[in-house]
Amino acid sequence: MPRATPQLQPRLRFPDPGSEVFGRRLLAFFSVVLLACTTRAADLNVFAAASLADALKDIAKAYEKASGDTLHFNLAASSALALQIKQGAPADVFFSADEAKMDDLAKAGLIAADTRVSLLSNTLVIVVNAVGGAAVTVPADLAQPAVRRVTLAEPQTVPAGIYAKEWLQATGLWTKIVDKVVPTENVRATLAAVESGNADAGIVYKTDALISRKVRIAHAVALADGPKISYPLAVVRGSRNDAAARRFATYLTSPAARAIFEQYGFLPAR
Repeated sequence: MPRATPQLQPRLRFPDPGSEVFGRRLLAFFSVVLLACTTRAADLNVFAAASLADALKDIAKAYEKASGDTLHFNLAASSALALQIKQGAPADVFFSADEAKMDDLAKAGLIAADTRVSLLSNTLVIVVNAVGGAAVTVPADLAQPAVRRVTLAEPQTVPAGIYAKEWLQATGLWTKIVDKVVPTENVRATLAAVESGNADAGIVYKTDALISRKVRIAHAVALADGPKISYPLAVVRGSRNDAAARRFATYLTSPAARAIFEQYGFLPAR
């Protein structure tokens, strides 16, 4: 009986490590790996002051499309956000409405110091309801009996309220109206109180007043007369998406992002 002829398996041929073909294939392999690494999408948690909400949502539309990253915004009073970060909330970027809250996190070693930048400024305005609002034309009108409730963000902890109180003290009005002050959790809540008629007047950032058709600006505090308002930005130390967080923080300082901030009435840092 004839013996079966063994079936030879085809041998795999690899390019010589020193050949040009091998070099081209190796370069192509690492190019694909590099591309995969640089285009990997990230989910970023951005903790930002409530007054930045509309501008940031507009910025996010273009940024998410270009980067592939997804931005999740936690919008509230800067004091509340800083406390959440101290308690371990998974934030990647912190955009505060004042330097004090950022300073607190810096002292606790919770921000990447090399990423901190003071980016924006703002001004204060007195607003009243757009329809039949209180007869306020100058700050002193807030002390008139016809103005029963003046709302502002919590003046002890929330930046918008702290700035408002600072200005009212400088004008000598704080002691005259303190008994009629109604504090809110953030500047957007202050705006809503005036919009709904639950307060006769409110003190908010100019940028907040500009987005509402339900209020009108009764008095605008001149830049030189108001407190120095500053919005610092930083990457949170220990971010699980440090590289992506840094890219987004850098983008917020770009001309494209600044143009959107300006559209909403924000000023450059001063």
